[in-house]
Amino acid sequence: MPAETKQRVIIVGAGPVGLVTANLLTDAGIAILLIETSEALPRDLRASTFHPPTLDMLERFGVVGRMIEQGLICPTWQFRDRSEGVIAQFELVRLSPDTGHPYRLQCEQWRLGEMLFERLKSSALADVRLGTRAIVARQSADGVELDIRLPDGSVETVAGKFLVGADGIGSIVRSAIGAQFDGITIPELYLTLSTTYDFREAMPDLSNISYLSDPREWYVLIRTARVWRVLFPVDAALDDADVTSPERGERLLQGAVPHSQRYAVSHSTAYRVHERVASTYVKHRMAIAGDAAHVNNPLGGMGLNGGIHDAFNLAGKLIEIVHGAPLDTLERYSRQRRKVALAVVQQTALRNRSILNTREPEARKAYHDELRSIVADPEKHRNFVMRTSMIQSLRDTEQVA
Repeated sequence: MPAETKQRVIIVGAGPVGLVTANLLTDAGIAILLIETSEALPRDLRASTFHPPTLDMLERFGVVGRMIEQGLICPTWQFRDRSEGVIAQFELVRLSPDTGHPYRLQCEQWRLGEMLFERLKSSALADVRLGTRAIVARQSADGVELDIRLPDGSVETVAGKFLVGADGIGSIVRSAIGAQFDGITIPELYLTLSTTYDFREAMPDLSNISYLSDPREWYVLIRTARVWRVLFPVDAALDDADVTSPERGERLLQGAVPHSQRYAVSHSTAYRVHERVASTYVKHRMAIAGDAAHVNNPLGGMGLNGGIHDAFNLAGKLIEIVHGAPLDTLERYSRQRRKVALAVVQQTALRNRSILNTREPEARKAYHDELRSIVADPEKHRNFVMRTSMIQSLRDTEQVA
């Protein structure tokens, strides 16, 4: 086996987390083998929010300008009440001293994926295999092996120095590590609908990103460059076909914002939502990142961004090890990123859901009063957006030994 093959890093999963990891490693002169089950890059429509520090990180790849051209800059976001209107509007310009991008960017994650994939293909250090399924992973003291099923159905064993699992909630790499994936499944489905209707016609003061609380049925409005995306909670006991039926979508949209015409819905999808964090992200020469390591509800845009932050941290540690750092440097990656997943990503997403979902009048009033007090106090306002934009979590991570 050629020496460069034995020294390479095998990455399973060609979503944004896997592609970021692959690009960072090849930029550092490290060969990679990227395995992806799909025959073409997935165009997953779930995630679209990029936080300020994530955009700062992605600048090194030369893609942020194109993301901005294809996306939508969102300088504010709101918590609203369906009957009271705006409860609190948060201003990301307060982050200007700490980031080159004091805003959220709405840009579908698959657009970033395609940009990173094109960039990776130009590297002589990258071997990319689409339509190839990872089956079983194992490791020894000095390397890893991965059995893969090729497009023709045959099985091949590939080898390398390290294995990275960016292979989602059903990760085979997490299974190989032996990590537990404890947590909960949220007791409702989330239904996302895309429509060309401009909700600012009904709510002129609407931000591009707005969370609307209600004791009966909350929802989220997110504007992209082309459509508005609307997220509703739906009874998980319903049949899948019923959940995504045009009739249900129309009822929910008309119930949220009555409209004289039928809504034009270009896309709908329903999915189960989990709150889970792996018990460890690392075992010897294997590591997991992104949804393979942690999953959470999408309220706050923490999942995609947290996964990209994982990728930067993990790739940095792998580069250090290749250049002579001890293997247990990877354990610090696990400690740092698990802390963020548990203390920031998961708790923020859960709190957002709690605020939206609370039905008891006094609890709702307390939440709303707290949000108003945060907005009114400049220091609290800035600290709040530092946390919700994930800048503070990255700083806190560096304090974890």
